[in-house]
Amino acid sequence: MSPVRTPQTPQSPVPPAAQSGATAHYLRPGRLDRVFGALVGRLARRGVSLMGTAELSVIGRSSGEWRSIPVNPLAFEGADYLVSARGHSQWVRNMRAAGGGRLTLGRKVRHFTAVELTDAEKPAVLRTYLERWGWEVGRFFDGVTATATDEELLAAAPRHPVFRITGER
Repeated sequence: MSPVRTPQTPQSPVPPAAQSGATAHYLRPGRLDRVFGALVGRLARRGVSLMGTAELSVIGRSSGEWRSIPVNPLAFEGADYLVSARGHSQWVRNMRAAGGGRLTLGRKVRHFTAVELTDAEKPAVLRTYLERWGWEVGRFFDGVTATATDEELLAAAPRHPVFRITGER
């Protein structure tokens, strides 16, 4: 069976770090993280969400096949967001190339398009994300918490890509 592709949309601008060739921040998952992620992803496919998790699938930029990972979608001020706590990961790079993907929770599949936020747009979203999931992802934010100043969140913003997602709910 060949992979199903979502419609392509115009890509968001490439972040300055990617344009300049600078090394992008990324914290690679350890073995325990991969095992736990696989379990959470399997549960999401079966309709069980742990604290709001869902399975994100994005078309691979090289393989053309769906690549999946569990994520914590964030509803904030009437919009939905995906935050990469670990940094400029493979799913982030694939999302930039594909311009969208799908979120799965059981039989519910939401196809969406994605636009990457600028660093200046991220602090309020990052604060809300850390308020909700800081206990889980705080270790990836180098001491920045939900109670951090706007300046501290702005300083952390380049290390944590954020996408606003739109599409069917």
